[in-house]
Amino acid sequence: MKIFHLSTECYPVAKVGGLADVVGALPKYQNKIKGIEAKVVMPFYNKPFVKDHDFETVFDGWIHQGGNLLQVQVLKERTNVLEFELYMVRIPGLLDRDNPYGYQDESFQFLAFQHGLLHWLTAMQIRPDVLHCHDYHTGLVPFMIAHCPEFSFLKGVKTVGTIHNGEYQGLMSWGMANYFPAFDQYKWGLLDWDGVINPLACMIKCVDAFTTVSEGYLQELFESFKGLEILVRDEHYKAHGIINGIDTEVWNPETDPMLDFNFTKKDVVIKKKQNKAKLCKEYGLNPDLPLFGFIGRFATEKGADLLPDTVWKSIQQNYGGLNIMILGSGNTTIENRLAELSYSFSNFALDLGYKEYLSHKIYASADFLLMPSRVEPCGLNQMYAMRYGTVPVVSYTGGLRDTVKDISTGGAGINFAHAGVDDILHAIHRCLSIYYKKDSMKSLIQANMNFDFAWEKSAEKYINLYKN
Repeated sequence: MKIFHLSTECYPVAKVGGLADVVGALPKYQNKIKGIEAKVVMPFYNKPFVKDHDFETVFDGWIHQGGNLLQVQVLKERTNVLEFELYMVRIPGLLDRDNPYGYQDESFQFLAFQHGLLHWLTAMQIRPDVLHCHDYHTGLVPFMIAHCPEFSFLKGVKTVGTIHNGEYQGLMSWGMANYFPAFDQYKWGLLDWDGVINPLACMIKCVDAFTTVSEGYLQELFESFKGLEILVRDEHYKAHGIINGIDTEVWNPETDPMLDFNFTKKDVVIKKKQNKAKLCKEYGLNPDLPLFGFIGRFATEKGADLLPDTVWKSIQQNYGGLNIMILGSGNTTIENRLAELSYSFSNFALDLGYKEYLSHKIYASADFLLMPSRVEPCGLNQMYAMRYGTVPVVSYTGGLRDTVKDISTGGAGINFAHAGVDDILHAIHRCLSIYYKKDSMKSLIQANMNFDFAWEKSAEKYINLYKN
């Protein structure tokens, strides 16, 4: 069975969020299953990975997008260093940029990517068994292969769509239809939702099956989906919730090259203290205090707007009896408020931006990881934290609800009901009451390391879905 994963992100080529981690791991683990051949197709980026690896051009052609004639090149990484075939679609001036997102012509950019990759498959007579579309950026593909005569060769290829985050739907005006490859005009309703072209809604309508990245998130979408609630209810028979896994080869505290001190379940307590001491020394924190970490984008859906008040009040209320370290970036107002606090409190450390190596160090050093998310379709950070013996402190939503059980119900994490400062502060107080009970804390650390979030089970579920 040949599966092509279509995505704008893939770790370690280009990463903005969890989408990259999923697409960088799922095909690798699918390829471990007999009879499966999974590949990834993504846009070309001017990234270090591309410069550092050997690519060959396997296709060079042209497409018309409205009145524009665009050159389409497809480059293949020669060595399969990621343990799957990686293809990158390059369109000079459009799909050869430094970053996946943040450009004013994103709609044109993502449309060109989808048009270009389907043109390549059609021209080269490559017919996969499954096209797996990740998020709205590839949500028009199922419509195009069914209703664009240019891609009639691909008609009937099975399609699966995964909703990694339904907050982003890719809305575009109907004027963009002028740039689509020619399509059956009678099918315009499949593109439309509430008077605009909605690629995510189109994907849900046109795919053979769609998935969310956790069971809990699927249930939430039936009630709250930014206007698509009625659609997902109507299409419920195609819906499946499959929890993400993590790449346990990359996220392995025993072998992780980004850690100062590697560790196993047997020596985790000692080695975590050593990692923590090193990190605290670097950032001027007291290694004898409990360390709370936050890693992520400064977005309201992540609860990042709650961080400044949480930092200020938790340090004040506990008389400086804890450390907090935050790694992330995004909303400039949040960045500025946190930066001010970092000058005011010696036990608060802030690193703006995203550094992969530092995220590994924080997971290995922190005692607790804060995730006050309002929306969390799956969440990978809590899984990374647990793998590294760090206790997750999470809001009761989406995939966090599925993966983190509270200690009061026999779990090894701390849950709080609502994403609000008072709820977070109460959760922090609970953490502090546990931290100084050495035996209890050691049991929690080891219990978290015992959870199995490896991709094998989830990869098998996707294969069964494809077969069905």
